[in-house]
Amino acid sequence: MAKRKPISTAEEKETCILVGLATQNQKREQLQEYLDELAFLVSTANAISKKTFIQSLSKPDVRTFVGSGKLMEIRDYVKAEGIDMIVFDDELSGSQIRNIEKEIEGVKILDRPNLILDIFAQRARTSHARTQVELAQYQYLLPRLTNMWTHLQKQKGGIGMKGPGEKEIETDRRIIRDRIALLKKELVAIDKQMATQRSNRGSLIRVALVGYTNAGKSTLMTALSKSEVFAEDKLFATLDTTVRKVVVGNLPFLLSDTVGFIRKLPTQLIESFKSTLDETRESDFLIHVIDVSHPQFEDQLAVVERTLEEIGSDDKPTLLLFNKIDLLENEEPGGSTSEIIQGLKERFEQDKFDVVFMSARNKDDVSNLRNLLYDRVKELHVKRYPYNKFLY
Repeated sequence: MAKRKPISTAEEKETCILVGLATQNQKREQLQEYLDELAFLVSTANAISKKTFIQSLSKPDVRTFVGSGKLMEIRDYVKAEGIDMIVFDDELSGSQIRNIEKEIEGVKILDRPNLILDIFAQRARTSHARTQVELAQYQYLLPRLTNMWTHLQKQKGGIGMKGPGEKEIETDRRIIRDRIALLKKELVAIDKQMATQRSNRGSLIRVALVGYTNAGKSTLMTALSKSEVFAEDKLFATLDTTVRKVVVGNLPFLLSDTVGFIRKLPTQLIESFKSTLDETRESDFLIHVIDVSHPQFEDQLAVVERTLEEIGSDDKPTLLLFNKIDLLENEEPGGSTSEIIQGLKERFEQDKFDVVFMSARNKDDVSNLRNLLYDRVKELHVKRYPYNKFLY
């Protein structure tokens, strides 16, 4: 199958507009937050968002998602400004995509899941990540197939490979199903390899960094492990799980940095990234990294907690680490930074969480965190390996 054309090139960035729908279940205030994040996703994909369109309906229009009137308004703007792409904040059905394409020709139509998948495809570096992303892309594509996809690969030749009267789109569906089956087999083999690697790590306690994308997990990983881990102020800067051995005092443990979560994460990605998420499932202790400087950090915290529940990791001992307090100054008009931190600390400690406020860029804060981690890892180690007390 031919590779998909990337969203943009380094030479010339594509332009796009963002489209959101305010419904009875998604109010305008919440929608605006989602659209701000969608703009960040577009920027991460190396495109430029020019304008935002918001439509208010009780529920999405079955044919065009936003209704015919709003779609005409969007069409007129796109044609007048020469826009390359329209990005919808919610998932579109195959029929909605086709109907929109009929009304607005010559412009790419993407929804949020498709955009996230494209970013993952751009950022995948290892063969493992590329296989996971490719599987998710095919699973997303299959129910949305139209005749426009018949150029993806030449039809299969040979005796018995094509039935009488079979349409090109049916051939495409069969090709994609075959590819999905093959990729699933490859991931089963990869899962076994990853499980073997995890089992070979010995008796060390395993700690996993989890959190919303761009919360600062990779920066924290670098600070704790004293080894360089790629970090960037973009969504999904890293996709592959990175595992480092960390020694605090004389007590070693394994620290893993996992892929970040996000609102409306495509279900295909959660399924195809199973082996990556196994690092979280099989860990002994979680550090939930939260960007406390973000205006919607509480919503992001809730998204991560829901995702952890979905993958069966919500019952693990967890440290809530509120990161980026150095960016919190003057963010909240309702009080000083110290008052905000004290209020959050009292609130979350009532829920029996360990709570830490820090900046991953501050060496003193990292030193304090390492001391706290020593105590937590030691507790787990004593329970599991009481005969190894000579370590402490």
